[in-house]
Amino acid sequence: MIAPYKGFGSREKVYLIGRVLKDRGIGLSEISDSRWKNFSKMYKRFMSWEIPNVKVKATINGDSWIAETDDEGYFEFFINPKQPLQNTTPWVSLELELIDQIVPNQGKVNTKARVIIPTKDVEYGIISDIDDTIVPTGATRIWEMLKTTFLGNAHSRIPFPGVAAFYQALEKGTDGKENNPLFYVSSSPWNLYDFLTEMMSVHGIPLGPLMLRDLGLSREQFIAGSHFDHKLSQVEKIFELVPDISFILIGDSGQYDPEIYLQVIKDYPGRVKMIYIRHVSEKRKETVLHVKNKMKSLGVDMLLIEDTLKAAEDALSKGWIREDDIQDIINEKIQDGLNNS
Repeated sequence: MIAPYKGFGSREKVYLIGRVLKDRGIGLSEISDSRWKNFSKMYKRFMSWEIPNVKVKATINGDSWIAETDDEGYFEFFINPKQPLQNTTPWVSLELELIDQIVPNQGKVNTKARVIIPTKDVEYGIISDIDDTIVPTGATRIWEMLKTTFLGNAHSRIPFPGVAAFYQALEKGTDGKENNPLFYVSSSPWNLYDFLTEMMSVHGIPLGPLMLRDLGLSREQFIAGSHFDHKLSQVEKIFELVPDISFILIGDSGQYDPEIYLQVIKDYPGRVKMIYIRHVSEKRKETVLHVKNKMKSLGVDMLLIEDTLKAAEDALSKGWIREDDIQDIINEKIQDGLNNS
């Protein structure tokens, strides 16, 4: 199977990454799935069977490009369309086809990939962390995080109250057209891509490209590369490939999001509109407030919040979302509270 991950870019340059894997038949989850079934599916995600050194063809507007998978089955496209894309909606489709034959009688192996290209109506972009920003995962408490990941599913991973409605409001902006692109950057491994996209879909969180992390063994660590370097490089890749728009950055105080976003402000002056940080680590509060002062000196505000509604009210006061959407966030918070009680 070809497993494409949602791509992004501009009308002049498109970035897409994906993987060629043996289809393990994981499928979608059900709210009634047992812990054992959840564990079995997660086991299959991590015990993936990668297909290295095969060619994948991407086609858009009749033009094609070729990429080859690496040792772990990943392929990567940097596409320069011969003519600038003329999209009137944010999502554009590409055709992907496996060129090489891997098994006898395999037939045609193809799929569609989706990339998000900001339209002329875009107001701003949004880049968000996932763990302890969208959903409580205990990312700073390793055993709690492992239990949540391996024994739960997309239905049992419950977002913080009001998050889905807030992100929907940001996507709609002030014109209500859902033209503002959302990007998600996490240190979770690519093996969790389908799990995370299903979780977002189940809970009404707007879909967008996920920039995750390669799960690779090294002598020093289980996942190659540092958390800081990975997230910084992915955020800055978005800034490079989606030029000419400003961004709202959303994260949490537990794992260096404030420090990463401070570096982004320094590297891309004038392109960060606002930073919202969910307060999840009391021991880091003083450090985070120190980072906030540094951001302020560079002309960017940071709001440390414990309640999604506070961020929404701030965005409304700055004219970035519609007043009508605030009531939806309040209603969702109330309903989330009832469902979790």
